[in-house]
Amino acid sequence: MKAIAYKAAGSLDRENALVDIDLPRPEARGRDLLVEVAAISVNPVDTKIRRNVSAEAGGWKVLGWDAVGRVVQVGEAVTRFKPGDEVFYAGSLIRPGANSEFHLVDERIVGPKPTSLSNAEAAALPLTAITAWEMLFDRLDIRKPVPGAAPAILVIGGAGGVGSIAIQLVRALTDLTVIATASRPETRDWVQALGAHHVIDHRQPLAEQVAALGLGAPAFVFSTTETRRHLAEIIALIAPQGRFGLIDDPDTLDITGFKRKAVSIHWELMFTRSLFETADMAEQGRLLAEVARLVDAGRIRTTLTEVIRPIDAAHLKTAHALIETGRTQGKIVLEGF
Repeated sequence: MKAIAYKAAGSLDRENALVDIDLPRPEARGRDLLVEVAAISVNPVDTKIRRNVSAEAGGWKVLGWDAVGRVVQVGEAVTRFKPGDEVFYAGSLIRPGANSEFHLVDERIVGPKPTSLSNAEAAALPLTAITAWEMLFDRLDIRKPVPGAAPAILVIGGAGGVGSIAIQLVRALTDLTVIATASRPETRDWVQALGAHHVIDHRQPLAEQVAALGLGAPAFVFSTTETRRHLAEIIALIAPQGRFGLIDDPDTLDITGFKRKAVSIHWELMFTRSLFETADMAEQGRLLAEVARLVDAGRIRTTLTEVIRPIDAAHLKTAHALIETGRTQGKIVLEGF
């Protein structure tokens, strides 16, 4: 089967940073589905791993943690899916990725593809939807009010992949006021179209802009990017006893400033459940099914902004380069081998 992979970690400017290869087609066993991949999305995690993690000796490293496709084979312990089903999912960090014609994935972290979306539109959603859902409802518990705080959430990096779906989930499933950050005219328009009530500029001091809205101190802050740069402003603007969540990887993060306000800090990694095969691992499959239901009901929409065809090493390099600019809006998807 066709696949895209590399051997040595490093920068994208190398000829062998990503290459087209052939690999044996895998077989489904146990709780695994074998999926014929139709479309993949590219995320910052792909670029981080390509830069820092080499393949095991003698092998290839296949990336890719967003996929849509058709089930072609199921393991003997599978109960939720059958051959022919169309699915979407984000995979596992400790298994080969989905940048291949056929891909094995545990059924517990798979959802039914939204019927109203094309393959490319659906491929934009799984990883970011899981990340946003787990942060909002499992970590920050935004349905539980913070006493005295404004019923509002600040989403830093609102136009990125995770921010784009987080805004929609908050609007679809809660009555919270959404404040999103964006710094360019096109990204301001994007987050407003997704449902943000207010938009502020993350290139300017955040606390002053939030105060000027007249809402009061927000109960929740969700930082998707540049957390270290914004930390002092977040400490200043969040409500006492508020809840703060982040998903990026600052080299250091001094959180002692939150102590006076008794703010709780929550880190989210959507791969944790599959990394450790937690007892609630199947929650990811269930939440993806709920996301598909919300999409098909017209309550949230795809965050797809660009489609590149076909799926090959040259086009995947292009997508990685765009992600590494840090200026992408929504999601980039590759479709069709």
